[in-house]
Amino acid sequence: MSYQRRLINYTVACVNVFADTFNMSVKEAYRYLRDYKGIAFLKDFYEEEHLLSFENVVEDLQVLCRRNGGNV
Repeated sequence: MSYQRRLINYTVACVNVFADTFNMSVKEAYRYLRDYKGIAFLKDFYEEEHLLSFENVVEDLQVLCRRNGGNV
C-alpha cells in the first residue's frame, strides 16, 4: 500500500474515532478538524502520530484545535 493510501486510511480512522469520542457525526468531526487545523496536523505529523494510540491522537487533536480556536 502506498504512503498516500496509508495516510488517507489513517486520517479517516482518526476522524471516525474523534467523532465517536465527542458524539459528533463524521461530517461534523471532519469539518471541525479541517477548520481548526487538525487534518493538516495529521498529515504533517503522520510519521509520529500513527505510532500512538487513537486515544492519544484524539487528545493531541483536541489540544491543537483548542489552540486554534476550537471549543471541543
